[in-house]
Amino acid sequence: MNLKHYELEIDEDNPFANCKLDRQKYSNVLTNIIKSYPYGFVLAINNKWGTGKTTFVKMWEQDLRNREYETLYFNAWENDFENNPLTALMGELKTLTTKETKPEFKKTLRKASTLTKHIAPIIAKAIADRYINTDGVKEAIVGVTEGLSAVFENEVNEYEKKKKSISDFKNSLSEFIANTNEGKPLIFIIDELDRCRPNYAVSILEQIKHFFSVPNIIFILSIDKEQLGNAVKGVYGSADLDADEYLRRFLDIEYSIPEPNEETFYKYLYEYFKFDDFFKSSERLKYREVQADRSDFLETCKLLFTNSKVSLRQQEKIFAHSRLALRSFDFNSYVVPHIFLLLTFIKVRHNSFYENMKSKSLSIKEVQEELLKIIKVQINEQTERLLMYLEVYLLNAYNNYYQERYHRKPLYERDKETGENKSLIDSIFKEDSKNDFMHILGSINRGRGIGDLELSHFINRIELLEDLRT
Repeated sequence: MNLKHYELEIDEDNPFANCKLDRQKYSNVLTNIIKSYPYGFVLAINNKWGTGKTTFVKMWEQDLRNREYETLYFNAWENDFENNPLTALMGELKTLTTKETKPEFKKTLRKASTLTKHIAPIIAKAIADRYINTDGVKEAIVGVTEGLSAVFENEVNEYEKKKKSISDFKNSLSEFIANTNEGKPLIFIIDELDRCRPNYAVSILEQIKHFFSVPNIIFILSIDKEQLGNAVKGVYGSADLDADEYLRRFLDIEYSIPEPNEETFYKYLYEYFKFDDFFKSSERLKYREVQADRSDFLETCKLLFTNSKVSLRQQEKIFAHSRLALRSFDFNSYVVPHIFLLLTFIKVRHNSFYENMKSKSLSIKEVQEELLKIIKVQINEQTERLLMYLEVYLLNAYNNYYQERYHRKPLYERDKETGENKSLIDSIFKEDSKNDFMHILGSINRGRGIGDLELSHFINRIELLEDLRT
């Protein structure tokens, strides 16, 4: 059993063979765009962090290779230790060189070094102007020893050299690309751009626009556009900057991978982490009281993961932690998946709520209100009853935990007139629900068992405070 979810293995001959989200059809759409516009453009694959973009672009890259496209994959986040993105991008291009194209690449590299030399003094002066207030220090850095007219003349000359350097570099780069893959475009994939240092991310965008906008290069940027926009605002020091408009200057096409089928991924994770090794084990199935745990777990998964827009990355984290914590339960222990999975979900996604329950700092009413905030589920006839089950199980366990055992007040009382138990609270999910609420409360409080469990029974295991079974 794996402790974490590892990257899917990409079959060289059939790259999407292990894709669990049926995404090959989207790669076909994007490949057809490349076929239609081979001259060159910048495509942004824009999805939130944790939605599986990296896995998708790596599968697609292999598919493109199988179609005889030259591809490069560059993880900007892993390479932002390099201060100059031009160095990193040229380093990636170097991997394409062959014996025949090596001289052409060396020529391009020389142009790039000349370009860097002409840019450096201008950058140095800009930094000096922005950050250094002492005139004498400024002059020492930029070498200002001539009169103003001479300085201006030098700057004009530098501008001219800079323009020529860029033009020479782009012409040389264009020739190198044209000779690399017999006229087919080079597919340059840049991943994790939104996760690297903001100034590095912006610098990559600027260099793609100014230096690499040449025929036959197609850039694929795998991004979370909102986060990248925040990086842009940070670099320019303005919260009012229209980051969306800024990014449009660089992006020719934007594409978002559609959300997967709601139930596909959590069912895959259930199998991947081998939950049935516990829930369907012969040792556990001896006990009638826990035989519904598997169906209860999956039912709770459906409620939590198909309505809350939980990212794939967060689902992986919740499942991985749940499976690890599950090892601290004996085969004859109550797991109560409704509470166990809900608490793990809350710990990962809404930790302050989890910590407040753990510290007993919330009233029963406050627990209900917080629960309503985090459960982004459309309340209807199909979801209403299961939501109440989650609510009642959680409130009962919290109430047992919140009060001292021998002074504990239950959530219900006996009606003196009818002799029947009645709930003291209503459901947060349904008005006038005391009868339904009491029915669920009664079902879990018959005899000694689930009704006596305290929240600590689950928290101690979720916090990994109990020994794990080997």
